[in-house]
Amino acid sequence: MIERKLKIDKELEDSIFLFGARQTGKSTLLREKFPDSIYIDLLDTSVASRFKRTPSLLYDTLIDKPQGTLVIIDEIPEVPEMLNEVHRLMSEKGLVFILCGSSARKLKRKGYNTLGGRAYPAYLCPFVSAEIPDFDLNHAINYGMLPPHYLAKNPSKRLSAYIDVYLKEEIKQEALVRNLSAFQRFLEVAALTDGEMVNNNNIAQDCGVSANTVASYFDILEDTLIGFRLPAFSKLMKRRLVQTPRFYYFDVGIVNHLLHRGNLVRGTAEYGHAFEHLVIQELKAWLTYSESVEQLTFWRTHTGLEVDAVIGDARLAIEIKSVEEVLPRHLKGLKSFAEDYPTARLIIVSLDPFNRRMGDVECIHIKDFLKQLWAGQYSC
Repeated sequence: MIERKLKIDKELEDSIFLFGARQTGKSTLLREKFPDSIYIDLLDTSVASRFKRTPSLLYDTLIDKPQGTLVIIDEIPEVPEMLNEVHRLMSEKGLVFILCGSSARKLKRKGYNTLGGRAYPAYLCPFVSAEIPDFDLNHAINYGMLPPHYLAKNPSKRLSAYIDVYLKEEIKQEALVRNLSAFQRFLEVAALTDGEMVNNNNIAQDCGVSANTVASYFDILEDTLIGFRLPAFSKLMKRRLVQTPRFYYFDVGIVNHLLHRGNLVRGTAEYGHAFEHLVIQELKAWLTYSESVEQLTFWRTHTGLEVDAVIGDARLAIEIKSVEEVLPRHLKGLKSFAEDYPTARLIIVSLDPFNRRMGDVECIHIKDFLKQLWAGQYSC
């Protein structure tokens, strides 16, 4: 059994909204951690239909349960009308709920009861390196870290099914977009610009829609946890900084499949992009699971100097290079960053097997960096 890094106490005092993209392992995690809970699976069509017809059935079923009873409702966005009954049971009977969903978009969009702060949000990410014994870096870079894909013997088929069934059909079912073919084109163009600064106008031209529509498409990907915008570091010092965010899909395997990338080879530009994405993916998950108030950003000046990842208020500056030998020219962005933010800890993550210092910059092999990251060596 793989132990996930998301910590949920076995003795819950408060209810939780547990969000995560499809197939991140929410149901598996909860069934393993809370085998004695009351479990309601709304992906079961017959169960969902009963509660859609009669949401108060939930109250009638649970009214006699003792205070503190844990109830898990999987895919609550399928029947959001149940939330009023959840609220009643929490308030009147002291029951505790874990409410799962792939996103809160449907709940927010239609103004359903979100329990008035009585349940706090938690997020499950794809696998991270520290959860996997004998972590295979190249496998992760090629196929991503979604549990069914990383563990599969034939991950390509599962990636194809995931994109066809979820990214297309579920978006269509939720009526989030009217022009599905344009949205499909957008998914591919967004993959081409993965890790790059967002330019709605250019993407709009490629997709044949307006820039406003492209902006709404990015909002959909964020709200459904399929992607995220990485904001630019904005603490101005000496240099004029770029403020346009970058966009990343939530898992590098999705990008590879959308771009029809085959086996990625070290030393190629495609491998370098995927390498950077994986590290960003791990950093985002690390900050999420540690419940850090620090923000993950990137730094770029109008003259083109950049650092791939900045943690907090310039506490850590991390450059990501898939090179097997770090040279002085790879440190240019970090050194420029240090001129403006001299207290920053400077790190370059690479495939160079020799960990060492190059002046003020720590050169760390990616596997060592990831072990140190999850061991808490970069926490504030």
